[in-house]
Amino acid sequence: MAKSVSYRKEFFDREYTAKEAYSRLWQYARRYRFRIWVGIICGMLTAGTLIPFFQVIKPALSSVEAPAPKTIREESPKPAAEVVDEVAGASKDDAVAKRAKSTAKEYNKIRDFMAKFGIKLQSEDEELGLPLLFLAIVVVPLVALFRCGLVFLNHYCLAWAGMNTVRDIRNDIFRHVQAQSMQFHGRIDVGQLMSRCTSDPQQVRMIIQTVLQELAQAPFEIAVSVGFIIYSAISNRMLPTLGIIVFGFPLFMLPVLFLSKRIRKWSKKALERLSVVGSRIHEILTCIKVVKAYNTEEHECRKYNEAVSQTLKATMRSLRWGLLVGPAVETVGILLICAFLVWCYFAGVKLSTIIPMLAPLLIIYRPLKQLSKLQVQIEQGRAALARIWSAMDVEMELPENPAAQDKSSFEDKVVFKDVFFRYDTAERNAVDGVNFEILRGKVVAVVGGTGSGKSTMSSLLARFFDPQSGCITMDGTDLRDIKVADLRRLIGSVQQETLLFNDTIENNIKYGSPEATHEQVVAAAKMANAHDFIMSQPEGYERLAGEKGFALSGGERQRIAIARAILKNPPILILDEATSALDTVTERLVQDAINNLMKDRTTFAIAHRLSTIRNADLILVMQEGKIVERGTHDELYAVNGVYRKLCDMQSQK
Repeated sequence: MAKSVSYRKEFFDREYTAKEAYSRLWQYARRYRFRIWVGIICGMLTAGTLIPFFQVIKPALSSVEAPAPKTIREESPKPAAEVVDEVAGASKDDAVAKRAKSTAKEYNKIRDFMAKFGIKLQSEDEELGLPLLFLAIVVVPLVALFRCGLVFLNHYCLAWAGMNTVRDIRNDIFRHVQAQSMQFHGRIDVGQLMSRCTSDPQQVRMIIQTVLQELAQAPFEIAVSVGFIIYSAISNRMLPTLGIIVFGFPLFMLPVLFLSKRIRKWSKKALERLSVVGSRIHEILTCIKVVKAYNTEEHECRKYNEAVSQTLKATMRSLRWGLLVGPAVETVGILLICAFLVWCYFAGVKLSTIIPMLAPLLIIYRPLKQLSKLQVQIEQGRAALARIWSAMDVEMELPENPAAQDKSSFEDKVVFKDVFFRYDTAERNAVDGVNFEILRGKVVAVVGGTGSGKSTMSSLLARFFDPQSGCITMDGTDLRDIKVADLRRLIGSVQQETLLFNDTIENNIKYGSPEATHEQVVAAAKMANAHDFIMSQPEGYERLAGEKGFALSGGERQRIAIARAILKNPPILILDEATSALDTVTERLVQDAINNLMKDRTTFAIAHRLSTIRNADLILVMQEGKIVERGTHDELYAVNGVYRKLCDMQSQK
């Protein structure tokens, strides 16, 4: 049975209030505020298209309650006002007559206007209700076309702003994460961080594109409908009815308030567990050689299936709570409308008075239901934003002095003076009170057992970390007072574990020196003893190196890395010995390439094979972060101390 795979909360995770999360989102979205406001205004105007429909309801009902006016024939000399007077005389309700009169006047205006163009709205033999004709011929087509244009602009402008905002957030979070120190990158889960950079921002697009679309439209549809209800209630002296509506209206939102916290909780868990799935994929594919070597494919599949199942479980819980919102709001709405009708029955309110108020209430239902669904997306977006802002608020970047100096060359020496350094998660110092000098043009090698501080020293020299106390100077200037870009140009490195990009061999050699010509690349490859094996393949320098360079052998990767360092041509070179895991023939080729690289350079070498550093100008022997011995090979061997024991152990192998 696979062990349960759980989300590991990152050390920088924190919670954000809705105000904090969305106000920061606005700082990104406000760059596109013109399109956002155009989209919002178009959404608001779509709500205004409801007004003509509401206006037609009342006269339409008048035609139902009172005898409709006979067909208004074009050849009839009788004025429209007289037709209305006949209808009014036949009706006992003066209010109905007034409404019919208003409708007839509007209709006759349209009829006379269309008659100028030879268009008859009514035949001699047919009778057509005036409100219906007016609505079908004039109002509906115009309003529909106008509404179509508004909806398109609303959706397009907000979608454009949403996608551009997501692009900006993705760019910024990637730039921010890249800028963090190696302390940060040594503590985070890469797969889960990838989820924050790629999947989580997608939720932001939904917030701007979908949520704003509805927020720009639904509240104003509600406002127009409520305004018409208030107008109808006042004009018909139905203030008690209005009071009941105002009191019952907020009850629509009770399900939203009740369910929102649960939606946010499980949306966050779903995002977290989705990041675990990404983490598992990244980890397995990165360590695929180990998986293959130990025949653990089925074990890893079980662990991955467990992670996917947990993600599905959290997603379904979030989905269940989210799907419950719509039906709950719908049920509450139906119950409230039924209660309203029951009250109207016992209060003796007429149908013609209720319907003009009830129609807007029914129209309100759709935007209210949409708003309730938006609450689900808002809570999901808040959970995603919390994960994004947490990553962007972590500050483990190495600070650059605002007054940092330009430095284009290395002239004299590098000095480590009383340097102390401890990793955040460690219990003891990795480097403990180190003092030494690296003179220009000299080779300084450091040896010692695993965990003695060798690699940490090279990282401090490259300024991947800053010491907690003490200082490292270059030509008398603290590394912290030199511009980072200048320092990086002065220092090159070749690591024991060489990682290449999944790009062509030429681009891998040119990495860090993009301006180099093909001829310069070839020259560097020849110095690194790499040209022959590169040209042995049909693709030559256009051959792909594969993921992390796995399409090449270890020795080939090392020589590509050496060629890259030769092309960069730095005055200071850091070598984490590249020959320790190679066969004899390949080791000789790589060592020759390293010797070519070291010519006329200042070299700091981490030595695994002591035979490769016999000619070093200074050898430092480290134990538990301290330098316990120093000198040349002959001096240290004669002391008969730690260094000699290390040499004897290797010679016996």
